[in-house]
Amino acid sequence: MNRSECGRHVGRVVGLWRYPVKSMAGEALSVADVSWHGLAGDRRWAFVRNNVVQSGFPWLTIRERNDMHRYSPSFVDADRPDKSRVNVRTPSGYDFDVADPALAAELSPDGVRAIKQDRGVFDTFPLSLISTQTIAQLGRSVGQTLDVRRFRPNLLIETLDDAAFAEDAWVGRTLRIGSMRMRVDKRDGRCAIITIDPETAQRDTHILRTVARDRQGCLGVYGTTMEPGRLAMDDDVWVE
Repeated sequence: MNRSECGRHVGRVVGLWRYPVKSMAGEALSVADVSWHGLAGDRRWAFVRNNVVQSGFPWLTIRERNDMHRYSPSFVDADRPDKSRVNVRTPSGYDFDVADPALAAELSPDGVRAIKQDRGVFDTFPLSLISTQTIAQLGRSVGQTLDVRRFRPNLLIETLDDAAFAEDAWVGRTLRIGSMRMRVDKRDGRCAIITIDPETAQRDTHILRTVARDRQGCLGVYGTTMEPGRLAMDDDVWVE
């Protein structure tokens, strides 16, 4: 396919992450395969709280435990993430298999258990995207430089246009990135997770209040796979 057939060139990929365990640290990638269920290995594991298993949201997340950002999961066989065991390194430097009851006990004295979902444990859609300009604009609004890890995207895009929130205009459109295509389905409605600094685990509620006031509670976008494929850092982003 030549460049004229790709659509409108809007930016390039400058960050790429998968999250082997829901709400734990992301793995920075240089290249990723994308299936119908998102990035290979993304959010395949999660911890369920024993006392809320019948609720609509039973997961143990950063909202319940501020420092979950600091638990670092990785695949033992990084080339086959959907078939691989997952190792978790704790903030104190110990390593556990994700399913080890000792890790669950450390995470929650009230009781949690690890579960695996081959389709991934997603709140809404399996792909998430945000632009550098959007994060920078929010940072200016709250008077600080914001770490992209607060927003837990799969893809960080540097747009050609310096204007913030360019990704909002892509809702309902299809993006081509590398050999994959994704439909942008909706804006990303934000919760208290973005108030928590991934380095210090300290909360700043002003960040969420600002997003609610200025952006209808949304920042970045969600999407679904239209055509599985491979994408990589520095890939161009096209709106079809």
